Amino acid sequence: MRIAVVGTTGAGKTTLAKALAAELALTHIELDALHWQSGWQALTQTRPDKFVQRVATAIAADAWVLDGNYEIVRNLIWTRATHLIWLDYDRRVVISRVVRRSFARAALRTKLWAGNVETWRQMLRPSHPIRWAWRTWSRRRRQIANLIERDEYAHLVVLHLRRPQAAERVVRSLIEAAVPPITRLALHHD
Repeated sequence: MRIAVVGTTGAGKTTLAKALAAELALTHIELDALHWQSGWQALTQTRPDKFVQRVATAIAADAWVLDGNYEIVRNLIWTRATHLIWLDYDRRVVISRVVRRSFARAALRTKLWAGNVETWRQMLRPSHPIRWAWRTWSRRRRQIANLIERDEYAHLVVLHLRRPQAAERVVRSLIEAAVPPITRLALHHD
């Protein structure tokens, strides 16, 4: 399986992708980790070719779970993926999650990709995840809805989640799909 988890900023893509990767014993690929450099330098702006190469190398593996939405590598990822999980939650769910996450990161000075730290001052910037999530929520939703209808992505098994509670069911169903029936039977009897 090659699973891409998409959705707007703050939807919970990385949380779900990590859980799926752990349950399925697959590699977790976090696009933000491949994208962000020290000092919050964005490879999509400074070295887009390097970012594309990093992603191409990461997804060359036979199986993985990936999270992220970078347009520059979307086609590369989606054409290689077998499954697409779309976290399409209500704006209030997304905003409450991204606010909690940002406040916790700033308060705890959590080290993120390449040693970057989210600060209180950054929350005033238009590019901050809270403001970005608010501004891009409806556009991202329309964009993904249109993209999954394209012929070049017809091969994808699309799992469109409208509520966070559905994520647990998806994890269970993907685990069941990944484990052969004989093995599942043996696992249930031990």
